[in-house]
Amino acid sequence: MSGFAVGSQSRNELHVAHGGVEDEHRSPPARQNASKTCRVCGDEIGLKDDGAPFAACHECGFPVCRPCYEYERSDGNQCCPQCNTRYKRHKGCPRVAGDDEDDNFDGDDFEDEFQIRNRGDNEVRLPGFDHSENGDNHAQQVNQNGQVFSSAGSVIGAELEGEGNAEWKERIEKWKIRQEKRGLVSKDDGGNGDGEEDDYLMAEARQPLSRKVPISSSKISPYRIVIVLRLIVLGFFLHFRILTPATDAFPLWLISVICETWFALSWILDQFPKWNPINRETYLDRLSIRFEREGEPNRLAPVDVFVSTVDPLKEPPIITANTVLSILSIDYPVDKICCYVSDDGASMLLFDTLAETAEFARRWVPFCKKYSIEPRTPEFYFSQKIDYLKDKVEPSFVKERRAMKREYEEFKVRINALVAKAQKKPEEGWVMQDGTPWPGNNTRDHPGMIQVYLGSAGALDVEGKELPRLVYVSREKRPGYQHHKKAGAMNALVRVSAVLTNAPFLLNLDCDHYINNSKAVREAMCFLMDPQLGKKLCYVQFPQRFDGIDRHDRYANRNIVFFDINMRGLDGIQGPVYVGTGCVFNRQALYGYDPPVSQKRPKMTCDCWPSWCCCCCGGSRKSKSKSKKKDDASLLGSVYTKKKKMTGKNYLKKKGSGPVFDLEDIEEGLEGYDELEKSSLMSQKNFEKRFGQSPVFIASTLMEDGGLPEGTNSTTLIKEAIHVISCGYEEKTEWGKEIGWIYGSVTEDILTGFKMHCRGWKSVYCMPKRPAFKGSAPINLSDRLHQVLRWALGSVEIFLSRHCPLWYAYGGKLKWLERLAYINTIVYPFTSIPLLAYCTVPAVCLLTGKFIIPTLNNFASIWFLALFLSIIATGVLELRWSGVSIEDWWRNEQFWVIGGVSAHLFAVFQGLLKVLAGVDTNFTVTAKAAEDTEFGELYLFKWTTLLIPPTTLIILNMVGVVAGVSDAINNGYGSWGPLFGKLFFSFWVIVHLYPFLKGLMGRQNRTPTIVVLWSVLLASIFSLVWVRIDPFLPKQTGPVLKPCGVEC
Repeated sequence: MSGFAVGSQSRNELHVAHGGVEDEHRSPPARQNASKTCRVCGDEIGLKDDGAPFAACHECGFPVCRPCYEYERSDGNQCCPQCNTRYKRHKGCPRVAGDDEDDNFDGDDFEDEFQIRNRGDNEVRLPGFDHSENGDNHAQQVNQNGQVFSSAGSVIGAELEGEGNAEWKERIEKWKIRQEKRGLVSKDDGGNGDGEEDDYLMAEARQPLSRKVPISSSKISPYRIVIVLRLIVLGFFLHFRILTPATDAFPLWLISVICETWFALSWILDQFPKWNPINRETYLDRLSIRFEREGEPNRLAPVDVFVSTVDPLKEPPIITANTVLSILSIDYPVDKICCYVSDDGASMLLFDTLAETAEFARRWVPFCKKYSIEPRTPEFYFSQKIDYLKDKVEPSFVKERRAMKREYEEFKVRINALVAKAQKKPEEGWVMQDGTPWPGNNTRDHPGMIQVYLGSAGALDVEGKELPRLVYVSREKRPGYQHHKKAGAMNALVRVSAVLTNAPFLLNLDCDHYINNSKAVREAMCFLMDPQLGKKLCYVQFPQRFDGIDRHDRYANRNIVFFDINMRGLDGIQGPVYVGTGCVFNRQALYGYDPPVSQKRPKMTCDCWPSWCCCCCGGSRKSKSKSKKKDDASLLGSVYTKKKKMTGKNYLKKKGSGPVFDLEDIEEGLEGYDELEKSSLMSQKNFEKRFGQSPVFIASTLMEDGGLPEGTNSTTLIKEAIHVISCGYEEKTEWGKEIGWIYGSVTEDILTGFKMHCRGWKSVYCMPKRPAFKGSAPINLSDRLHQVLRWALGSVEIFLSRHCPLWYAYGGKLKWLERLAYINTIVYPFTSIPLLAYCTVPAVCLLTGKFIIPTLNNFASIWFLALFLSIIATGVLELRWSGVSIEDWWRNEQFWVIGGVSAHLFAVFQGLLKVLAGVDTNFTVTAKAAEDTEFGELYLFKWTTLLIPPTTLIILNMVGVVAGVSDAINNGYGSWGPLFGKLFFSFWVIVHLYPFLKGLMGRQNRTPTIVVLWSVLLASIFSLVWVRIDPFLPKQTGPVLKPCGVEC
């Protein structure tokens, strides 16, 4: 038995289960592989003839079974997947081109290859067979045959030995049975015409489900060279700036140098995590061949999908309904999908909406799967301006599509009627259809609610087929309890899903993010179900794509630079950050467990040389006592670094622990270590302290492959699900601290992914050609700034918490470049302070006539020119390898300035007040009516305090430009030269703030009077103060002497 035991078995029972294994089939613990399963195909690794485990690679010991080893040598790249060392030939394996010349085809090897047993001292020789001359020819014949056991070998064996022939046939039959179990050969494969197809399936099933595609060296190498050159130029530039102060404007010079130094550090944090960007490819056909074989049960892993919503009046129910419909109609086995909708507002409107959605899904889901339409969201499918008849060949499609569109319009009318009804709440509260009061009438004080729609026990579709399960969840809320907003709601869904379905993987979506690619979950499974890669992955992150954004994307709502450049760079390190939606999680990673750790193969030892010689040669020679101590220590480490999966009396993976491993490994390795084993077990009390007081949920956490414990019924599970969403369940547990979504920040996504990466998990960035998910984004200026404010506030909260990447988890498993990326995500709001100062400096220079840079000589001009050229070259080469358009890149640069001097600035002060002083200030957004036109919301203006700083900067720089030009006109030709440098920086500010100015004016160049008044007032006061004080004028200490104008 391999793997682990689950259910209600106790530790003693597990030992009894393995106690019957015969000793002769066990290998000594010291020689045992770290894994008993092949990391390529997932089958068990067999033993060699001497009883030792088969080790394909002599260097690293990477677990690969013999068939995969032989296939890799014959048809693959002949290298180990882990260390890329070329496989050496084992005895009994066919030769391939490239085998070492000294690996002669001697008599012993010949016997082992063809299973010929010599009797006595008689040497068996084949007539006419010369080992030294014809060995290679025979090897070619074996290779051309294409079978693991060559026909030539079987004929020779039959001629030479009668008993050996029977043994040979028995081995052939065993091999065929193993291949049939994998589905790689059919039972009737006896030379028929299906042989080539079977060989193809065998080859495809053994191939990886995904692969890394590195960026072409012709694109990435120049990019890296320019980064290094820019770093060198930046160093010389700062050296020049620091050593050449502007004496006549020292305060301005000092401010500018401090700002430039901060910008340089910020650039380093942002740039170097993009050093090794990669792409990835997935192979969905191989996934189907491996896990969806005809005539066998579907072996794709179940997936629980989470949809979170708070207020259906702010998040339209029709959008949530479309998201749910896209999930129910996804291209995945219906019994493997379950959709959980979290209603954190306890709204009867959403409850009724899901009931209507479940009814409409009975017709929508079979329509989608029958005609393979994309996207499977009715609102966006019917609004597509494309030829919907393309690639459709069935005559009934047009008729059914027209009928389905009519039914969807009726569905929308019913939903809109529910919304209209919900606008005014009755005095006595909402009443359900059966006459009972709605339990959630008080949104801050209500019990937990769960309603199961569809599924195996629910309604079938119109064709009589089963539909995925749909579950409505509203967690309990009571006054006096901390509910932790979205993070708390997601943790409640984790527990409910573990009790009801317990799928090993979880897909997290916002209510406005629908599934745009029906094969999105399959794309993720290509990584998570890969036997080599999947066990170490905590999540697969997809990029966010958006609908309803104007073509010019004025405020960088698509965020293309981050999703197509930064995230791909992180994928080449330890993986992308978690961005809150469009992410498929490994449930075990959310439980705070550590990933499996590959056991390194011990170094070769020898006793033939003195110890000092072995040390010099890199080997090790130790006495038996030391070796025994080392074995004891390694055993101790293996026990404490691995997680035992059991129920009842168990031990759990603690902080800093390692991977799951087989019970056989424990039981064979712990003989004589009873005390050690007892000290490793966690009591039921410790389980409850970590996960809460729910035996059903605790049992589910110990089932790595998912599934429900035996002996449970639906009534008991529903009752237990209500218990795990009670408001007091998380008290005195590790929920939100080490388990699930982490509390302590409004951007719980960054914090949750950071904790997983600190434990050593890896993540993967998946970018299918058809976007996996699409959502809606705020496209008007005020909403966009408010969204950015919330993100920046979360980063400030993380910066001021114990989880700050600057000092958290050193000595752990977080890679340094990954740490730089996380540091950049939490310090970027603080860039707003030097950015605001740097955008003010050009206007001050124009108003005062001073400048931050003294007169340049030719040598200094070279550094300025080199810096600007390196900035341009970095941007161009970045666009070249990423495929991002220059317009998207420029919009991102513009909004970096707009958001920096507005939302990021307010986030810094709000975060400091909230964390240090306990003052929670909110910047609310009040909406006005939008125009009912396409992209009408783009011109919708909402007053917010965030608009004042950038508006003031624009007016200040415009006034400065006018003042500077006027001064140059009055003073003559000689003053135009110094003016150009000042005008350049001032125009740099105005050009970057131009989209903000355009959004401020609106469609008809309108702007609220209060914004104009505040901005003009602040700019005027600032200008007058500078004119009145002017600290840069030389101060005279003596009497003021003025010429009288009379010639004496």
